[in-house]
Amino acid sequence: MPFSLLKDRALISVSGLDAEHFLQNILTTDLDALGAGEAKPGALLSPQGKILFDFLISRNGENRFWLECRADITDDFLRRLMLYRLRAKAEIAKQDQALVTVAWGDDASASHPDSSGADSTAVADARFRGVAVKRRYGGSKTVGGDSDAWQALRIENGIAESGTDYQLGDAFPHDVLLDETGGVGFKKGCYVGQEVVSRMQHRGTARRRVLIASAKSPLPASGAELTVAERPVGTLGSVSGKTGLAIARIDRVKSALDAGQSIMAGDVAVTLAIPAWAKFTFPQDAVGAEEA
Repeated sequence: MPFSLLKDRALISVSGLDAEHFLQNILTTDLDALGAGEAKPGALLSPQGKILFDFLISRNGENRFWLECRADITDDFLRRLMLYRLRAKAEIAKQDQALVTVAWGDDASASHPDSSGADSTAVADARFRGVAVKRRYGGSKTVGGDSDAWQALRIENGIAESGTDYQLGDAFPHDVLLDETGGVGFKKGCYVGQEVVSRMQHRGTARRRVLIASAKSPLPASGAELTVAERPVGTLGSVSGKTGLAIARIDRVKSALDAGQSIMAGDVAVTLAIPAWAKFTFPQDAVGAEEA
């Protein structure tokens, strides 16, 4: 079964008597709904509701959590967590050289490299629907793997990540579907940026969304602008051949579809579709591309 060693990921450990209470009060994820053996997405937001850091969070025993994030943002993320800790009884530490591997398929656990479990922890990636995805933390270093297949799986399932699909500080949780993948707790108490996120949810004002892009020829590189009649509607993220992820204004996409206008990525015509598992829809009354 396929697997990939994720060289661009790192782990932060948060532990102690106040660890859960501390994290519950600042992160978007509802830890009351986080079960053992699963990893849920989440974010630490700015007061304006923009994503400053994205991650996957899982339990690592009693009063202990793993926060898996991009390796290049780990130090900044750790410093921000330390600023919020204040007097909480919680220890926050970066796990140096911690290995992160991922396997997927019907028998992801058994097929995972180092599946003996020695010095490692496997958790189910809760973002995926209809395919079992296991992430393993620690263990011995693996050889091989298929990073291209992992990217293709993320694209196929509409799973966006910062860096390749959007920039930190430039997206709301709804933009990247955290509201639909278990990354936002709408029934929990306050957290940083909560008022903005709740307002978007209750008013239904989320306009930018992750969509799956497909074309009859290879797509241009990540970052290419999506346009309708030379007006921007979104941006390409991760790309795998003729398919990719995009974050686009769904009202402008709907207007283009209604008008029979082509959506272009450079000189390549693309089709944009909502991920099959997602609950959001294109708006019934779309605004024109020229509107804000």
